[in-house]
Amino acid sequence: MLASLVVVAVLAGCAQLQGPNQDASARTDIHTPAAPPKLVDFVIPPDALGARDPQLTSVLTKVGALASKQLQPTTIVVSALPQDFAYLNQSVKRGIASQRAGSVRVENVAVGSCQPYSIQLKPTE
Repeated sequence: MLASLVVVAVLAGCAQLQGPNQDASARTDIHTPAAPPKLVDFVIPPDALGARDPQLTSVLTKVGALASKQLQPTTIVVSALPQDFAYLNQSVKRGIASQRAGSVRVENVAVGSCQPYSIQLKPTE
C-alpha cells in the first residue's frame, strides 16, 4: 500500500516537472534589458472606488507622496475607465510635493469595463 502511494506521488510530481528547454518564458536573455522594478503595484477594489472610500483616497495620496520622495523621476500609472481618471488623478496628485511635481509623471491607461483598475509606481524609463 505504501509503495503504491509513493509511486503515485512520484508520478504526480513528475507530471509537473519541465525540462530546461521546455518553457521559453522561463529563460532569460542577457541582451534584453530588465524592466524597472515597480515600487507600488496594486489593484483598486471596485467597491472602494464606487463609494469613494476615504481609505482609498488616503492610499492614493500616499502613492503620490511616495513618488515625490524618490530621487529619480517616477511615473504613476493609473489604469481605469476614463470617467474615473479625474478622481484617481486628483487623489494621487494631492500627495505629490509641489517642489517635486516636475519629476513625477501621471500616466492614464484606459481599461475595459471587465478589467481591474490598478495603480503602479515605477521609475520613469
